[in-house]
Amino acid sequence: MASYSELMAQAQSLMAQAEQARKSELAEVIAGIRNQMKQYGITMADLGGATGAKKGTKSKSSAPAKFRGPNGELWAGGPGRKPEWVRTVLASGKSIEDFRI
Repeated sequence: MASYSELMAQAQSLMAQAEQARKSELAEVIAGIRNQMKQYGITMADLGGATGAKKGTKSKSSAPAKFRGPNGELWAGGPGRKPEWVRTVLASGKSIEDFRI
């Protein structure tokens, strides 16, 4: 029977092979989709996707910003987890109201 170390080495090797196979298959699928999009004149807008804007450039919230952070960060002040800059401001003893727009 193989030892634990040997089995773990085999498992890691298989996981690396599986990841390589996934990447290869993914590249083939993407190429096929692009070809079909080109063939039928389909755009990302037709699919409801982004129109070339970089990821993360749009705020997750549609509410207008109420607070501006020390480095220009914006926050609407809604429910949920506070941004890191807000937590830092509050931890330093300052009031969030000092940053109201």
